[in-house]
Amino acid sequence: MVGTSSPKSVDPGAFSTKSLDTLQSDSQRKLLDVVDKFRRDGLADILKLPQIVVCGNQSSGKSSVLEAITEIPFPRKENLCTRFATEIVLRRDVTSSISTTIISDKNRPDVEKETLRKFGRVIHDFSELPDLMDEATQMMGIGEIGGPDSRAFSRDVLRIEICGPDRPQLTLIDLPGLIQSTNKSQTKQDVELIRNMVREYISNELTIILAVVSAKDDYANQGILERCREVDSNGSRTLGIITKPDFIRAGSDNEKNWFELAQNRDIYFKLGWHMLRNRGDGELDSSFEQRNASEEAFFAEGNYRELPRDMIGISSLKTRLSQLQYDHLKKELPGLKKELDDKLKDVTENLDRLGRKRTTVSEQRLFLTSISTAVYDLLKSAVTGNYADQFFSANMNAAIDSPENIRRLRAVIQHLNIQFAAKMRKVGSKYRIGSSQHGHSHVKDASDDSELEDVEESPSREAEEDDTATESISEATSVSITAPPQKSLSRQAAISWVLKVLQRSRGSELPGNFNPMLISQLFWEQSERWEMLALEHIERVACVCDKFVRCVLQHAAAPEIVTRLLELRIEGALESSLRTSKEELRKIIADKAGHPMTYNHYYTTTIQKMRQDKYSRALMRMTDDAKVTVDKKTWAAGSGYTSQTYIDPQILRNKIDGSIEQDMDKFSAEEALDSQIAYYKDELKYFIAAITKQVIERHLVSTLPFNILSPSVVVELSDDDIEYVAAEPADTTHQRAHFETRKALLEQGITTFRRAIGGR
Repeated sequence: MVGTSSPKSVDPGAFSTKSLDTLQSDSQRKLLDVVDKFRRDGLADILKLPQIVVCGNQSSGKSSVLEAITEIPFPRKENLCTRFATEIVLRRDVTSSISTTIISDKNRPDVEKETLRKFGRVIHDFSELPDLMDEATQMMGIGEIGGPDSRAFSRDVLRIEICGPDRPQLTLIDLPGLIQSTNKSQTKQDVELIRNMVREYISNELTIILAVVSAKDDYANQGILERCREVDSNGSRTLGIITKPDFIRAGSDNEKNWFELAQNRDIYFKLGWHMLRNRGDGELDSSFEQRNASEEAFFAEGNYRELPRDMIGISSLKTRLSQLQYDHLKKELPGLKKELDDKLKDVTENLDRLGRKRTTVSEQRLFLTSISTAVYDLLKSAVTGNYADQFFSANMNAAIDSPENIRRLRAVIQHLNIQFAAKMRKVGSKYRIGSSQHGHSHVKDASDDSELEDVEESPSREAEEDDTATESISEATSVSITAPPQKSLSRQAAISWVLKVLQRSRGSELPGNFNPMLISQLFWEQSERWEMLALEHIERVACVCDKFVRCVLQHAAAPEIVTRLLELRIEGALESSLRTSKEELRKIIADKAGHPMTYNHYYTTTIQKMRQDKYSRALMRMTDDAKVTVDKKTWAAGSGYTSQTYIDPQILRNKIDGSIEQDMDKFSAEEALDSQIAYYKDELKYFIAAITKQVIERHLVSTLPFNILSPSVVVELSDDDIEYVAAEPADTTHQRAHFETRKALLEQGITTFRRAIGGR
């Protein structure tokens, strides 16, 4: 095969086409050098680059036009060049060479693409071109026309790059001819394939279209003209080429019609028309010099002498192509620069979306450290209530602990703590004891802090403002917790309860006194709901912390990283915090089960205040009972009587004597009840503070920034753990490699552009 023959020395003259130099001046070459550099850098697959496309109907003479322009002797083998697109890249280089590759159709299977990609041949003389094109045809799967299971056409592209010191920078493409009608070897699918292929090429706004029509046929029936006007309505980049004028009978109406077309008086193209006379059937072996001389002689006779010289012949066509290509490139170059910038911006954004590169363990650790820093900062801000970061945006119309506001963690924790405190005061006790025989009002704390009394008397508005949000968090907890129901007792019923306990707790104390352990028994029973209510609060806060941490992670890292972090460490850290918080609760409950102990002066103050209130109410009642009314004669105000009320001392004394409780057990029960109420209130304050500080704050909230994913945590992770969490998925690695390659090409293109154009 051609590609496997032994290397030969390259003869520069073997593919010298010096006449092509007429296409380009120094200023043109300066611009085209930019495009050539783009192409050599691989940007042709990314950007739409300037090129010249030769297209027309089948047998319109397209390949002959291309051959005349390039002076490259394309094979004359029938149907060879017209069954797939041939891209001819002419490039100026110090050495001469001809290399070929196949650009596969993007819709081919990957296996076939890889096979075609491996096709690469270098030839050393144009005489080897026919064999090379035969081999390319076979590689594309194109068989003999009409053969069994053969493909007539292909969307693959044969790319021929011709380099040499005298070469201009130019790209030309010869497309298969449009098919006018189907036959046994050209199906409807073939017709559509070629039509789409031609449309795809000529739709590129940087393409100069050479629309070739043959004078052998009526130009009104040649579909290429309609295709060109569809994509280039004003003909600003279309140059019509008329071939085979030697088939026009001199002096005929047909000749007149073709002359009208050539002079742009029928079908108007802004770039106009040009007429060429290519080799005839008997001139196929003639040289390019002979071909050009024969053409010049043809246009020097008959009515052709009346046509302007700049619109006939290959020499003037090259000049026209040179100028229109230069003008077209100057016009489109700013757009090309913009496309470069836009695509570089897109690929940079794609790389940014992939995140920091992490191929090695060092890169992976650095990547994870950056995530941990972001997570730590957000957790720290949330715990301290610093909501300056945009992450902490809130919906002021939604509930405090709604999913929309869960990012403001400290506010949510405060809200839940307030709810917990209110709930403990309201339903924390087993018995809700009234202050009178039948009443159910609270006994106020003896504290001088009226604000505290108000809080205790009625739960805060915040604690009651959104029961639904609280329920939603409670429903999300992992443990179902049910505390025993609370019962309401009048004071008299409460005394009876205490009396039963007292009678079953007697020791060696004298009548009228009670066993010190009685307060313990009463308090333990009255506070038996505390553990369940506290556990419910702990679970609720832990659930909020879990949700918040996941929210932070999702903000700071990609989903697959979040999943691995949760599995490797964070779920375990959250579970550990919940476990230690429950252990702390058990210690507090164990302390509660000990002998009553308090050094808070509010305890004695509360008892004294309760006794004062009780004695004051009793005294007022007895005073009212001791009142007597006496009618007295009044003289100062005239005759008559007036009524006056007095307190009868004897009656009052009798009432006081009658109020003395004779039942010593009942007396002791009342004293014990008051002591229990005072102690309960004192312990309740301590318990609420202990749960919110020692449990919630110490184990669940304040440790979040340090235990979840701080930079110090990342430092302690092993290389295996780092790789497990931060290693890129295979598809991400492939995407990154693709984008990095693309970015490098685009950046190189911008550098080339700036050097050539001076920073435009």
